[in-house]
Amino acid sequence: MKKFKKVLIANRGEIAVRIIRALREMEIESIAIYSEPDRSSLHVKMADYAIGISGSTAAESYLNIEKIIAAIKATGADAVHPGYGFLSENSLFVDAVEAMEGVTFIGPSSSAMKKLGDKIKARELMTKNGVPMVPGLARPLESVNDLKHVAHELDYPLILKAAAGGGGRGMRIVRKDEELKEAFEACTREAIAYFGNPAVFCERYIEHPRHIEIQVMFDNNGHGIALFERDCTIQRRHQKLIEEAPSIYLSDAQRNRLCEIGIQAGLAAGYSGAGTIEFICESPDKCYFMEMNTRIQVEHPVTEWITGIDLIKLMIKVAQGESLPKSQSELRIHGHAIEARINAEDPQHGFLPAPGIVKNIRFPSGPFVRVDTHLYQGYEIPPFYDSMVAKLIVWGETREEALQRLRRALNDFEIEGIPTTIKFHEALLQHPRFIKSDVTTRFIEETESWFAEAYEKGEGKTSDKDLAILTAVLAASKFQSESHLLVKDDTPWAITSRLENVGRKSL
Repeated sequence: MKKFKKVLIANRGEIAVRIIRALREMEIESIAIYSEPDRSSLHVKMADYAIGISGSTAAESYLNIEKIIAAIKATGADAVHPGYGFLSENSLFVDAVEAMEGVTFIGPSSSAMKKLGDKIKARELMTKNGVPMVPGLARPLESVNDLKHVAHELDYPLILKAAAGGGGRGMRIVRKDEELKEAFEACTREAIAYFGNPAVFCERYIEHPRHIEIQVMFDNNGHGIALFERDCTIQRRHQKLIEEAPSIYLSDAQRNRLCEIGIQAGLAAGYSGAGTIEFICESPDKCYFMEMNTRIQVEHPVTEWITGIDLIKLMIKVAQGESLPKSQSELRIHGHAIEARINAEDPQHGFLPAPGIVKNIRFPSGPFVRVDTHLYQGYEIPPFYDSMVAKLIVWGETREEALQRLRRALNDFEIEGIPTTIKFHEALLQHPRFIKSDVTTRFIEETESWFAEAYEKGEGKTSDKDLAILTAVLAASKFQSESHLLVKDDTPWAITSRLENVGRKSL
C-alpha cells in the first residue's frame, strides 16, 4: 500500500478547501494551484503549498492540462485530486497523470473513465449489462437529417445531449421538426466549446421525472458498495438547487434495486474510486440509467451525513491501495440530510451571476449544521468561474426535522456585499409541494404556472409569504443564462513561463 506525501488539488473554491481539510486530518501535505484572480482565495491560504498557474479564465488555468502537469512536476506531488468540474472527468488529463512516474490520480483509471464519461459508450456498456435505459440512440448523430429520421422513430419530445457533457450543459429539448436544426447546431456548438467533443446523441425526453442518483465507491480489488441515493429533483435549467438523502420517493425494495444496479454498472467498467450513477425516473419502479459521473459530486455531504463516512478520505485511501472498510450489508441509513447550494446570483435580475466583494459574512451554526465554502470577509468573488460560493447542509432524525433546521440555518446565514440565492431557498422551502416532496425536475416551471394562475384569478388573499415565493419562482423560471462557467474554446493552452510559490511552506 502506498502512503501519499503530497497531494496536488487540481481545483479551486469550496471543494479545494474541503480536500485540504481531509488531507490535513490524514497528515498528508496539500498543494493548491491558483489562477491570477484566485491569488487570495481561501484554498491558497489554507494549503501547505500553493503554486500559481497564471491566466484568468478556466481555459487559461484550471482546464489547462499542460500547466497543471507542469505544476505537478515542479512541486513533487505524488498524487492529484481533481475535485469536481474542470478536469475531473477529462480522460486526457488522467492519461497525462498516469504517464508520470510515481504520481497517482485519485479517481478512476483513464480506461474506466473513457467507458463511462462518454455517454454514448456508457449507454452501450449499460445495455450490454442489462441496466435499464431511456429509449434513445446509442451512437452519435451524423446530421440534422439523421436526427430527423431518429426523431420520427422515437417520437417527440426528444432531448439532445453532448456525448462528453455533464453539469446540465450541452442539452436541448426538441418538440417538433421545426426545432431540429437550431437545436442540433446549438447543442453541437456547446459540446465543442465546453467539452472539446462535437458528438451529440438523443433520447426520449421524459416530461415529469424525478432525478435520483446512487453514490458508489469501488476499491482496486474489485469490490464495490453503494452508499444509497440522493434526490436531486429540484433543479433550474438542469442545474441542481437542493439535494436530499435519502429520497422519500423510493421504497426500501426500490432503493436496494438501484443500489444493485449502481454496483453492477461500476463493476462492468472496472471502476475504482468514487462515482455517481444518475437515474431519471418516470415512477419509483421505472428508473432509467442516465449517466455516470466519474468523480465526487457537489452534493456528497448529504451522503456523508446519513452514512457517517467521509467520502473524500475514502477516495484517498482507495487510491493508496486500501480496501473498502465496510461491505454493503454493513451500511445503514441514519436520519435525513438536505443541501442547499448558495450561489452569488441576483434573483431580482434573472439570476445573473453577481461577482463582487464580500463585505461581511455570518455563517449559521448549531447542532447538525455544516457550511462548505471558500468565502471570508473581504474576499472578492471573481467573474470567471461557477457562481456557487457555498453549500449549506443540515441533518435531522427525520425529513421534517431537517427541513426545519434548514429553514432556521438559512435565516441565520448572512452574506453582505453581493446578492445571493439565500432568500430564494427560504421561499422555496415554504412551498407546499416541496414540503410534501410532490415535485419533478420541472418544479420551478410548474410552480410558476401554479402561482401565476392563482394570482391572476385572485382566488383568496395573497399573503406576503406567497408574494415572496411568487416573486422568487417567477424570477428563477425566467433565468436565461446557459452556464455560469465562462470558458473560451479558442484560447491557446500554453505552458506558463513561471510557477510561483505562495504557500505556507517552501517547496
